[in-house]
Amino acid sequence: MRKLITTAVAACAGAAVLMSPTAAEAAPAIQIYRVYYNSPGSDTGSNSNLNAEWVQIINRGTTSRQLKDWKIKDKTGYTYTFGSFTLGAKKTVTVHTGKGTNTASHRYWGRSWYVWNNSGDTAYLRNPSGTLIDFCSWGSSGSSKYC
Repeated sequence: MRKLITTAVAACAGAAVLMSPTAAEAAPAIQIYRVYYNSPGSDTGSNSNLNAEWVQIINRGTTSRQLKDWKIKDKTGYTYTFGSFTLGAKKTVTVHTGKGTNTASHRYWGRSWYVWNNSGDTAYLRNPSGTLIDFCSWGSSGSSKYC
């Protein structure tokens, strides 16, 4: 009898593994799509140069998502917090480091110096409860990274 129960449990455990979602199915709808961490030219700190440094968030889902209180952070802890903002289905929003006027597809961090390290860094995306939803890391080569 013990052998029969053990076999049944093993069979059920195997079925659970077969029925678990694939990585693509388990991926969150809201993700970091691309980070442009090394703005062109010298790092002068001008607003136009700061705004050439950005992180892009994508909604891969089929419904709009409210991003109020979602956060983008770097390794140092610099944090951008979304205000009331809805990201449409299959749309992206670009969060620029510098100052500007927020629109449906461009948001502005309002910083006066750079966030993303050209020598390597990590962008983290967290939901309002602080759960890590996605992250993207890069090294010292290149200017941007698709995540």
